[in-house]
Amino acid sequence: MALDIVIMAAGKGTRMKSDLPKVLHRLAGRPLLQHVLDTARDLGRARVIVITGHGADAVEHAIAGTGALAVRQMPQLGTGHAIQQVVPHLGDEGTTLILNGDVPLIEAETARALVEACAGNRLALLTIQLDEPTGYGRILRSGDAMGGRVLGIVEHKDATAAQREIREVYTGIMAAPTAMLKRWVMALSNDNAQKEYYLTDIVEMAVHERVPVVASHARAETEVLGVNSPLQLADLERRYQRRQADALMEAGVRMADPARFDLRGELITGRDVEIDVGCIFEGQVVLGDEVRIGAHCVIRDAEIANGAVIHPYTHIDGARVGPGALVGPYARLRTGADLGAQVHVGNFVEVKNSTLAEGAKANHLAYLGDATVGERVNFGAGSITANYDGAHKHRTVIGADVHVGSNCVLIAPVTLGEGGTIGGGSTIAKDTPAGQLTVARSRQVSLAGWQRPRKPPKA
Repeated sequence: MALDIVIMAAGKGTRMKSDLPKVLHRLAGRPLLQHVLDTARDLGRARVIVITGHGADAVEHAIAGTGALAVRQMPQLGTGHAIQQVVPHLGDEGTTLILNGDVPLIEAETARALVEACAGNRLALLTIQLDEPTGYGRILRSGDAMGGRVLGIVEHKDATAAQREIREVYTGIMAAPTAMLKRWVMALSNDNAQKEYYLTDIVEMAVHERVPVVASHARAETEVLGVNSPLQLADLERRYQRRQADALMEAGVRMADPARFDLRGELITGRDVEIDVGCIFEGQVVLGDEVRIGAHCVIRDAEIANGAVIHPYTHIDGARVGPGALVGPYARLRTGADLGAQVHVGNFVEVKNSTLAEGAKANHLAYLGDATVGERVNFGAGSITANYDGAHKHRTVIGADVHVGSNCVLIAPVTLGEGGTIGGGSTIAKDTPAGQLTVARSRQVSLAGWQRPRKPPKA
């Protein structure tokens, strides 16, 4: 059966107090709208239409390349008016699923159940029971039981005292037979105080035509919570992150505090993984068995092998860390860093586009860029590879068992022969032989009679 998915994303989001369109504010590192588009994609083959309005240029730019069709609603005259704009783009049969771009955490399973409840011949509403339903439209049924026939929706402001006691509310998400939906929305009236066209008015039309109106129930409140303010966005962020943390802990991950954990992508973990507080994971991160992540690390698009330890305040971006390696604290691994087994990269060491073979060490205050580092190399404190000549990057090759002293500058392209030693303070611009000590520094001179400059006395 043909499926059209319409995502309403035209709202201004006044309460966000931001120039950024509401649906482009980020949750777990992605725009709200992207979460909904991902859900739509998970539903299989469907035509996706995004209704834009406020900040339309920015929203349409954000969805470029997703395959979704953008249809503008100008001006914004209510939810029913929004659907009127897409009528020319809908098919003549099948089902239309209506989602909201500011309700980001609706799950594909819940949306699929709603479509199945519609079955191409019923109006299906996504509802949920809330302990505090203030502000939501209430579901009116025949009789008091949840299984009673759905008769309509009454907005909170229009509800009687008795109706406000109803806990079943409409979430703003529905599925309808496409042909019926097109006919119903084009018959909507704006004869109301707001002079707007309300999509919920089609429920009454369906009841009048004796089209069954059914309710499908969301499994969790988090799925149907919308974002209208920074406070609500922050609340939803923490709910989402706690859900992710709970899933990881159910899989065996040990977290010092799941309330201080952020996942903005995908985290794949082995056994006996430990994660301390304040860590952020972005993109796709793979943690092997017995990996330990210290406090306040930021790790993106990285693979960390079995037994590696990442000490606190380390940043890893697009890198690979080998088995048993030790990294940090305060280290930075940039794109292309590839650390072998038992490698040590210590505090305030930066590695970029470099491979460090098994047992290599750069324990503190060093920079390795565009380098190939052999086994058991010791790279001294304050030493750097000078890989950039102002126009091009060049590579440094350091053979196995080389010892580079402190405060050395290796000017690429250069190769250090295996087993050699570079004396501290050397500037190396030529290849060095294997097994020898190489020193390249000015002769030490002491100047008799030299006077250190003195500050003038304070007035």
